[in-house]
Amino acid sequence: MRLQRYLTGMAMAALLAGSAMAQTPPPGVPAPAGPQSGAAAGVLNPAAEAAPRSALSEPNFVMADGVLRWVGDQPITGYDLRQRMLLLIAMTQVQPTQQTIPAIQQQSLEALTDERLQAHELLNYKDLVVTDAEVDEEVAALAQDAGVTPENYLQFLAHGGIRPEFLRQQMRTTIGWQHLVGGRFQARARPGKSAVEQRMRQMSEAATKKQYLIGEIYIEAARVGGQQAALNGANQLVQQMIQGAPFQAVAAQFSAAPSATARTPGDAGWVVAGTVPPALQQAFDQLQVGELSRPIPVEGGVYIIYMRDKRDGAATNLVQLKQVMVELPETASDAEVAAATQRLEALRPQLTCDTMVQRATSETGLLGSDLGESDVLNLAPQFQQIARSAEVGAISSPVRTPIGVHLLAVCNRRTGGPEAPDFRRVEAEMFRQNLATLGRRYMRDLRSDTLIQTMQ
Repeated sequence: MRLQRYLTGMAMAALLAGSAMAQTPPPGVPAPAGPQSGAAAGVLNPAAEAAPRSALSEPNFVMADGVLRWVGDQPITGYDLRQRMLLLIAMTQVQPTQQTIPAIQQQSLEALTDERLQAHELLNYKDLVVTDAEVDEEVAALAQDAGVTPENYLQFLAHGGIRPEFLRQQMRTTIGWQHLVGGRFQARARPGKSAVEQRMRQMSEAATKKQYLIGEIYIEAARVGGQQAALNGANQLVQQMIQGAPFQAVAAQFSAAPSATARTPGDAGWVVAGTVPPALQQAFDQLQVGELSRPIPVEGGVYIIYMRDKRDGAATNLVQLKQVMVELPETASDAEVAAATQRLEALRPQLTCDTMVQRATSETGLLGSDLGESDVLNLAPQFQQIARSAEVGAISSPVRTPIGVHLLAVCNRRTGGPEAPDFRRVEAEMFRQNLATLGRRYMRDLRSDTLIQTMQ
């Protein structure tokens, strides 16, 4: 569900030790970065994802009473907004300072707006019911991740000022929305075989180029009040993460990128050089592993990049070969070689990758075999030119080697790298991305069709 179990468990571990509002970094977490040149703002501490925080309980900030925004006929009150802000603070460990409160408030208000729209849309699907048992199961799972009982889990929330019923209602809406989006768009989100194979070819070709394993946070300007507001908010988030706020938690709550809903929030995976806007590419080249970028403005918003790893293109050319051969020793006469060559030439038009092995085994004096997938450099010298240049599916002219005369077929060719793509894994990732995209479009449609009024 959208409330990541890992992140909630981490937040509860923090509440065990106190609250998220520590004003000094915990031991082992780097201090805020000073003025620097280049793309990097500082280095992140990987242990921050699971480290407990210290300090007080409920933060001291005041929200206006009454209705702050109408979403259709559904109100968002000051109480609602405060509860959502407290939950976001507990999740992200972002300190509620004078500088960060505006970003926390804006993000919380927009999240509440989406939840109101989702809850109203769910009313149109009477058969889609989220039971108390489903919510209880999620609470129990979150508590288990935090290493506490469900009762203690809810008590920890209360210590941070978060009413358990508020969390339960949010969880109920989130579970229902996921069921709705998954059921409505599952067929459309499922990629076809050709699309998966095309993506795999692209991944294989990309293996020869430099690649970057990145985490990303994208602040969408239209969602937070403009490009300057996005830049200001991104600056504050960068400083909070340098002080110790976990990157994954911040990505899950603040990022508008599809990766915000990944199994590891903010994980954009391996990105290939030259496939991103120039401003991002420049940052990729400058950042060292472990560094967090300064905010990077792009059209429509601002990125924050966490460089998790880098690698150069280290690809190999892989081919899948099959063969039909006539065995002949190196001492065979020219006449014997000519006869074998003539026999194979006559047979060649009748062969395909699918039939050649079976055909060879049905005729006396022929041997057929599937040579499997090999690196071109590991093949016999006589086979390498064919492996590199022959069209996939084509049958070669006879080739003489010390052990015989061969017909070769290149049945597949691809570029393999450190991690050759797996069909099922690529298919699952494309399905997740497609479903997330369709869900976002659904939300945009609901927003455009609903009168949303913010009270002054």
